[in-house]
Amino acid sequence: MAEEFESFTENQLGEVAQKLLKLNPDSRIFAFYGAMGAGKTTLIKAICNQLDVTDTVGSPTFSIINQYLTRHGENLYHFDFYRMNKLEEAYDIGYEDYFFSGNYCFIEWPEKIETLLPEGCCRVYLKEEDGLRYISFEKEKSEV
Repeated sequence: MAEEFESFTENQLGEVAQKLLKLNPDSRIFAFYGAMGAGKTTLIKAICNQLDVTDTVGSPTFSIINQYLTRHGENLYHFDFYRMNKLEEAYDIGYEDYFFSGNYCFIEWPEKIETLLPEGCCRVYLKEEDGLRYISFEKEKSEV
């Protein structure tokens, strides 16, 4: 399934985040693709807002992973693999413990760990063209 949205304002981005979650109710792993400055972190902030995250959401560029807590006491994980040089670094941080925890995981720069993404991952694509921001997504089908 593929969906595409245009986003112009923060308010519309919140609607996109809400719809993304609604159309992917079983997804817990979201991989965000897009050029530097395309709005990956901004969209993740909007999604976290929809999920009632109480912590300040920011890019984990240097820490690789940020953990956030919701009002309901649930953990969410936000990854930024931009600075990762080798796939082994994902193993070193114990990516499996996060990806298979059943908690939401939001991944920036998933290209760096493509082979580690689990089945059923929702891929979110962001691009900017002629001053308009486009957000599309597709959910990888799980093989049963």
